[in-house]
Amino acid sequence: MRFGISLTGSGSATPDQFLTNDDLALMVDTSDEWITSRTGIGKRHLASTSVSLSQLSAQAASKALEMSGLASNDLDLILLATSSPDDLFGSACQVQSLIGASRAVAFDLTAACSGFVFALVTAAQYIRTGSYRNVLVIGADILSRWVDWNDRGTCILFGDGAGAVVCQAIETGDRLLGFEMCSDGSQNSSLNLGYQGQEQSHNTKTEITQGNYQFITMNGREVYRFAVAKVPEVIEKALYRASLSASDLDWLLLHQANQRIIDAVADRLKITSEKVISNVAEYGNTSAASIPIALDEAIRNGKVKDGDIIATSGFGAGLSWGSAIIQWGK
Repeated sequence: MRFGISLTGSGSATPDQFLTNDDLALMVDTSDEWITSRTGIGKRHLASTSVSLSQLSAQAASKALEMSGLASNDLDLILLATSSPDDLFGSACQVQSLIGASRAVAFDLTAACSGFVFALVTAAQYIRTGSYRNVLVIGADILSRWVDWNDRGTCILFGDGAGAVVCQAIETGDRLLGFEMCSDGSQNSSLNLGYQGQEQSHNTKTEITQGNYQFITMNGREVYRFAVAKVPEVIEKALYRASLSASDLDWLLLHQANQRIIDAVADRLKITSEKVISNVAEYGNTSAASIPIALDEAIRNGKVKDGDIIATSGFGAGLSWGSAIIQWGK
């Protein structure tokens, strides 16, 4: 028997403290006008040393479970999309423990700013095959840990947070209407958080290397060109798979990287601003967390209602990009 998926709960969590554009102007050569006009970002929430990615993820997860009506022990699988785990071995198991989901298998998935969309599609495959019935999908990142706060080209962009969605199996229908995912490693150097090692001397002929991950580097112009070209295309492909067109959409929800990108994609798809969900002004670019945070806010403030059709699209490092056309609700 082939099952479909329903989307039954959402939740989000962001740190209490935040950095405004005016604050940044005291740190680097920039201004509120310069940042706002180029990105649409007004502030970004930043995790303190006492706030972990696992904690933010668990807070978002608990809210999503409460909305869905499921208990944590009902979960079969937890997928955590992140590029900034608390532990390089993974943080999903820490989240599993924090929320008391003792029955669930848990693992991390890394696809940068495309991570939530990729994780949602992955969850759907487990449900459709009948392997699992209740899956928690989390997108979370604390990229402020990896920002060069002296580089005005990147430090103005990133914020921290977590968002979560509960997916459940249904016997009739399917709320994941269509999807498309893409990667292009030939453009990998456009956006990186790379490891750099140095040879260590240990009185042996064997070369031993140790090092650390470096700050985020980005070719902003190339990333902008990539997003404006590829994102409308991938959404159109996902819509085609769903036998829908852009005019059938209730909402467009893109990765919250930059308001200019969001506006350019909406314009190309001929989607009016009234149908575009955006909170980039409040949170900045929260990487894998941006789509589920914006979705949760739109659901809780009454914008998104049961049955609404939403085109989501994530895009970023890899380079990777993808779209999932979803219908919210049971």
